[in-house]
Amino acid sequence: MKKNRVIISFVIISILGFLAYQYVMHGGARDLSTEKTDYIISSKAILNEFTTNQDLSNKKYLEKAVAVKGTITSVSANEVILDNSIICSLKNPNSTLVKNQIITVKGRVVGFDDLMGELKLDQCFCN
Repeated sequence: MKKNRVIISFVIISILGFLAYQYVMHGGARDLSTEKTDYIISSKAILNEFTTNQDLSNKKYLEKAVAVKGTITSVSANEVILDNSIICSLKNPNSTLVKNQIITVKGRVVGFDDLMGELKLDQCFCN
């Protein structure tokens, strides 16, 4: 009887742990295409803000939905680089983008690399 309780308890705890893991890793994904844009800004303006005061900019932009307008300097299947400094990881591949094209990209600000001077966005898509 005691052995059965231990086994049942272990199974229940394992299931709850698995469900919690699934929720944390996959359940909380945001859909930026339907989410309200917090800021609409040019690539040069947002880079200037981060290089001037990174702490204040992190408080303002980090984890927010931002639409950034800039010129494509590099493009690959899953990534677009705007003005050599904003790296946008695309949610879905986009084959219509070309170098030197001016676009607006909406994505979530992940962080700023002050050593490389790069701003990173993920879950991006083109408006």
